[in-house]
Amino acid sequence: MDTFPFAVSTRRLVAVGLLALALVALGYRHLRSARPVALAVAPIRVASSSPSARSRAAPGLVVDVEGAVRRPGLVRLPSGSRVADAVARAGGTTRHADRNGVNLAAPVSDGQQVIVPRSGATGGAPAGTGGVAAAGPVSLSSATAEELDTLPGVGPVTAQKIVDYRTQHGAFRSVDELDAIPGIGPARLADLRGLVVP
Repeated sequence: MDTFPFAVSTRRLVAVGLLALALVALGYRHLRSARPVALAVAPIRVASSSPSARSRAAPGLVVDVEGAVRRPGLVRLPSGSRVADAVARAGGTTRHADRNGVNLAAPVSDGQQVIVPRSGATGGAPAGTGGVAAAGPVSLSSATAEELDTLPGVGPVTAQKIVDYRTQHGAFRSVDELDAIPGIGPARLADLRGLVVP
């Protein structure tokens, strides 16, 4: 009986099959290693800023509240606060406070001093001015035009100029800044010293 000329022995078939299987396994391994591998990356933690950096970045005001308040001294307030907020942060007024002597609705600015006068303190409105009696020094940074008008030598026009200057340049840092206001010269400034505070 003739054998088929291309007949392959069983051993050869097994060897070829194993070789093919090895090649497939190698190819699979190569393809798998060529895929991008996902790396586990630890999340980045942002270091918390130092207290000094936070205080510089935090918007707000520091106001000095003095006079007839329960806890006089420096208070921190958010931007846009009023004198009433500063007085409340200082513990409120004492029973000796003259609430009519301070404009609680006036806006405050950073570095301003708010003085709540005591009842019966010396000072008063000049006759015929129709203004509120000035008890204690008048705050250039928070007084209304009417309150500024009660000062000697300051009429309604100059009082409005003071308010306009404050609106444009912010709170007064010094009484000497009054020299920049038209109508207030060195003599008038000397008269006002002791009657006004920044």
